[in-house]
Amino acid sequence: MNSVAVLISPSVTTHGPLGQNIMKSTSPDLNDVRWQSVMERNRALDHAFVFAVKTTGVFCRPSCPSRHPLRTNVEFYPDAEMAQQRGFRACKRCRPDRKLSANEEAVCKVCQVIERGLADPEEQKLDLTTLAKAVGLSAEHFQRVFRDVTGVSPKQFISARRMAALRKSLRLEDEDVTSATYAAGFGSSSRVYERTDSELGMSPGMYRKGAPGVRIRFATTESSLGKVLVAATEKGICAVKLGDNANSMELELRDEFFLAEVESGVDELKQWLKEVLSRVEGKRPQTLLPLDIQATAFQRQVYEELLKIPMGQTRSYAEVAKAIGKPTGHRAVARACARNQATIVIPCHRVVKNDGSISGYRWGKDRKEELLQKERVTSQKG
Repeated sequence: MNSVAVLISPSVTTHGPLGQNIMKSTSPDLNDVRWQSVMERNRALDHAFVFAVKTTGVFCRPSCPSRHPLRTNVEFYPDAEMAQQRGFRACKRCRPDRKLSANEEAVCKVCQVIERGLADPEEQKLDLTTLAKAVGLSAEHFQRVFRDVTGVSPKQFISARRMAALRKSLRLEDEDVTSATYAAGFGSSSRVYERTDSELGMSPGMYRKGAPGVRIRFATTESSLGKVLVAATEKGICAVKLGDNANSMELELRDEFFLAEVESGVDELKQWLKEVLSRVEGKRPQTLLPLDIQATAFQRQVYEELLKIPMGQTRSYAEVAKAIGKPTGHRAVARACARNQATIVIPCHRVVKNDGSISGYRWGKDRKEELLQKERVTSQKG
């Protein structure tokens, strides 16, 4: 597995009856969380609240596939009933007024158990068996149901809720790191530092806005595959690009992060650039590479699975989809690979067609084939 700490935030929070109580708050911070969930089309929050668009008179679930409205035209409500009372009508695409299924009701109940456990970890266990027992299901069946409804596993959900609580606590001026750590449900500060490098990354909202105020440094170098560009924030690498023209790659980076402070930073990125270049040449990872990238919960699952593919080996899109519990999601896996912002570090080049042939690659099929060949040679050497 690659040496990498992945900074991607699923931003999952509670939903269902308890989530609805929380969502009645008028806190600006909470509305920011809601809006970010809408921008992410976060399915895990579909039963926590609805959002209504004043210009169309329609209200939707957070995961609605319709085009995103302007933030200034959006209002949030804890449930469909309240939105309807305010004169809004239900969206015909996402059907936010639909009654919950038995599985959705079960997950809502478990989310209440999880919230109680996070609030008082000494009184409420949050292991898989305990959560499954709360709704009368076997652990294996419950895990499948939970993933089907929310898009993430119970463990990922709990982890994300803890990190969300930590981020909120750290924003309080009178809250020190140690207090925030325990308030978020972590047993020790060391557990936090194990996870902050993997979950406190650039939010999708920040990414979509062009990363305003974010300081990004980049550097380019030559490789056997052409030019390599590495860009990073203070938290970690936010982009890795391959190409033939350094100026074009820089312009693409500036366009992607159009409100960030983008400047050359060869000295600052020297070690990370050297490590990325080494991987481009098919060598084994030697240095930890923290990433500060934007990814949805589904993309995060895909990227984590890609990191498990050994050097010199490949997996088909269908195999990756099956491994993350989405056996019919091979096209979605392909899209996630195409949107990978940190090529090489997250090895999307190790995913091929079902027949083993080389599929499309953002940086060219020839580069993909050469990358795989270099890694096979290294793998055979042991």
